[in-house]
Amino acid sequence: MTRSFPSVHFVLTSVAMLGFVAGMVSAVLPDDAPASASDAKFSAEEVRFYNEQVQPLLEQNCYDCHGKGKIKGGLRLTSRHAILEGGDSGAAVDFQQVDASPLMEAVNYESYEMPPSGKLPDEQIALIRRWIEKGLPMPETDEADPIAEKAHRSPQVDDDTRNHWSFLAVKRPSSPDVQHAEWVTNPIDAFVLARLEQAGLSPAPPAAKQALIRRVTYDLTGLPPSPDEVDAFVADESPDAYERLVERLLDSPHYGEHWARYWLDLVRYAESNSFERDNPKPFVWRYRDYVIKSLNDDKPYNRFIREQLAGDELDEPTPGSIIATGFYRLGIWDDEPADPLLAYYDGLDDIAATTSQALLGLTLNCARCHEHKLDPIPQHDYYRFVAFFGNIQHYGKRADDTVAAASLRDVVLPEETSLYAKQAADYGQQLSDIREQVSLLEAKVLPQLVGGEKDDFQDASSRLDILRRGIGRLIDEPDFKDYERLKKKLAKLEANPPRAASRVLSIKEHGAEAPPAHVLIRGNPHVEGAEVDPGFPSVLSPPDPAIRPPAHGESSGRRRALAEWIASPENPLTARVMANRIWQWHFGRGIVRSPNNFGLQGVAPTHPLLLDWLAAEFVGRGWSLKSMHRLILMSNTYRMASSVGEQGVGGGDQGAGTGEPATERGGRDRDPQNDLFWQFNMRRLRAEEVRDSILAVNGRLNTSKMFGPSIYPVIPPEVLAGQSRPGQGWGTSGDEDVRRRSIYIHLKRSLMVPILAAFDVAETDKTCPVRFATTQPTQALGMLNSTFISEQVNWFAAFLREHAGDDPPAQVRLALRRVTQREPTEAEISRGLQLIKVLETEHGRTPEESLHDFCLTALNLNEFLYLD
Repeated sequence: MTRSFPSVHFVLTSVAMLGFVAGMVSAVLPDDAPASASDAKFSAEEVRFYNEQVQPLLEQNCYDCHGKGKIKGGLRLTSRHAILEGGDSGAAVDFQQVDASPLMEAVNYESYEMPPSGKLPDEQIALIRRWIEKGLPMPETDEADPIAEKAHRSPQVDDDTRNHWSFLAVKRPSSPDVQHAEWVTNPIDAFVLARLEQAGLSPAPPAAKQALIRRVTYDLTGLPPSPDEVDAFVADESPDAYERLVERLLDSPHYGEHWARYWLDLVRYAESNSFERDNPKPFVWRYRDYVIKSLNDDKPYNRFIREQLAGDELDEPTPGSIIATGFYRLGIWDDEPADPLLAYYDGLDDIAATTSQALLGLTLNCARCHEHKLDPIPQHDYYRFVAFFGNIQHYGKRADDTVAAASLRDVVLPEETSLYAKQAADYGQQLSDIREQVSLLEAKVLPQLVGGEKDDFQDASSRLDILRRGIGRLIDEPDFKDYERLKKKLAKLEANPPRAASRVLSIKEHGAEAPPAHVLIRGNPHVEGAEVDPGFPSVLSPPDPAIRPPAHGESSGRRRALAEWIASPENPLTARVMANRIWQWHFGRGIVRSPNNFGLQGVAPTHPLLLDWLAAEFVGRGWSLKSMHRLILMSNTYRMASSVGEQGVGGGDQGAGTGEPATERGGRDRDPQNDLFWQFNMRRLRAEEVRDSILAVNGRLNTSKMFGPSIYPVIPPEVLAGQSRPGQGWGTSGDEDVRRRSIYIHLKRSLMVPILAAFDVAETDKTCPVRFATTQPTQALGMLNSTFISEQVNWFAAFLREHAGDDPPAQVRLALRRVTQREPTEAEISRGLQLIKVLETEHGRTPEESLHDFCLTALNLNEFLYLD
């Protein structure tokens, strides 16, 4: 796989690049040329010259891309005003140097090639030159239409755009009044119910307890509840039974393993570099473990952000905060780029895109080559944002040693502190002993020194040479040999202090002084524009960044300034974006359905007041994710059924002739997308949940081993053969490891585990805010006929024989109980037995084979793969 910037030839021949042409040179007018469209006064003869000779030429050759419809490069050629204003970066003509005008260079095919269909005849080029020399005469009626101009112009930073809902400061709204206040357990319910009542809808009734424990257990841990856990919860009639269940799940170490996967999707986590070799990223799994531990510890989200953006620049960096900066190293990396400078800026763009979209919900990267077309983000603002990262060392140059030099650090992890302390103490004692012996020998020499020797001896590096020349006068041969030996030993020790036991993938900068940053014309790193300083998006009316280099002098402090602004309660986006994500990860979709895009063209929030209330509450609760989980999970909104089996709040009769409750019929008719949350959305298990659940059902899932280097499940040879180097970079793991949770599987960008790939595992080349939930043949094939499912079904059948003996009814009952996490009905058990009988009598299957086939069927039930 090859990833590269378009070739220079392609760029220069693209019609879309005429805007670049126009932006390369500012319009410089001669003294007698009209300065603007409103100043233009042309004679009738000059206007006739344009109408009869120039305008037909432009219409035939240029208007397809630069006419009154959709324009390319931001340049229209239909009015004098538009030509003088130019494209994305400036004017298309230079009245002082006509032949140097970007428009003339383009039609002359000197630097650019316009039109791309073929060079104009010389006489037509001369005609365009005469037109420019005349000052671009055009009829007044063809001057710019302000409405049309605004329609084609990128959104500007002005009062209108600054007042976009997500750019305004978060203000906590009051909880609304509702008619059915008895349904409200906390303000979340009030905000949701108010919208439902306005629409004439009622919320669905509560979910059954069996469905609720399955929902919330998967929601918080990504694993199914055990049948015993379901039985205990269903039987518990105490009023705080559900609250205690939530607390138990939040305290589970498996909470961090599950919720880490959401964050890893956002930050494009993978463990290899992509491109042809797709080599592994050294020690990247420590970042994954950092995320799991941070979530289990309920680390405040603002601290979580600061550590990842600037963990090495904090006042007191920790091993964890250094590991957190591995965030910067998660993207793709080309180890032999055709254009190294372009590859470096591609890396910076990846960081800027991930940071702005994941943390701010802004697509700043769309302004890399030109003004943002949809949001008020000037290209200048993009490069000011990139300047925060401009001092970062590139991931590597090519060989592994360059990656180690640029991206690896030695740190002492907490579990290694005592070991390292002992090593450091032993090292210090050795240094002290040797230095004392050296000093004793040098003390004998000092009285013998004469003349300039006394001055030269002050320089420690000169002492060995002085003594070598003074053997027999200053020092005898045996003492000199001891001195020489001690000095060598001392130099070796000083050059090799005890090394921390762990290496981590992290960020490094080039030092305290950052290089100048520039706007890159059309995103081309070889064409620098104006110099820029680090800064935040101007549409947010932000403060100037407070940049203070850290005391260690190894970095510029720019990333710390960015981290502090993003993590600030005053930032209008950070809390909103994360509150929306938390809601999305609980309900299946966000209050804003475009979670990475809170800009002008992002999807508007369905419940804007609720979102602002959640954002304010998030900050008010110390940026605690677990506190937000409790708030959401304890709401009646979360506890609604996914299908309406009875009347909702506010009553309602059965739908006439439908057999459906009025609540469900009304919701489907008036709100088919469930925008108002009148019921809970059913969802399919995510890819990792599918695999982990299969292992859990058959009793094989290893949940006791957490953290550490990633694992390598068996991948069939047919899949490995699809690599450019079949099997390259895919190791082997023992039985104990391959049964671990999917979060610990090695994520190789060019080689996905088939069961995960089939069920829409995240795309890792860029930030992934929402996974697809497709229905495709490979899912059914993988669940019926893959090597993985065949092996797991064998284990499931063995589990049933071990725990239910050779009694088919007991085997069927146990299988269904483990798959559905509920007690099966007699009718369901009967159907299972009937299937086994048919397999044996009509298809000649043995009892062992028919049990195998029944287990396969059970694992393909919708009730196993979907959550109510």
